[in-house]
Amino acid sequence: MAYGSFEKLEVWKKSCRLVVWIYKILKECRDYGLKDQMCRAAVSIPSNIAEGAERDSKQEYIRFLHIAKGSAAELRTQLYIAGEIDLLDKKTVNEIVSELKLISAMLHNLIKTLKL
Repeated sequence: MAYGSFEKLEVWKKSCRLVVWIYKILKECRDYGLKDQMCRAAVSIPSNIAEGAERDSKQEYIRFLHIAKGSAAELRTQLYIAGEIDLLDKKTVNEIVSELKLISAMLHNLIKTLKL
């Protein structure tokens, strides 16, 4: 497998921007349990993309991309909960969920490409 820097991946860049977004909107949040879970799930997405890209096998890379995709789903779930308990407004929840769905689709396509 030819080496390519994970920093060049649009899905990694997009997921890093999402992490910053999550941290900013939760800056004043006092529900520390949910805030911590959401921040951890968000950080896990680009972190697993990066870790997988640095592994020496395609199979390991794919495995870490699946973990990143799982973290995106975990964060979506937490966002739905945050919206229901009025921690975040519905508009913000919908915007971030849309971005997460796009990131998940990008991860899915990267996985498919790597499996070829």
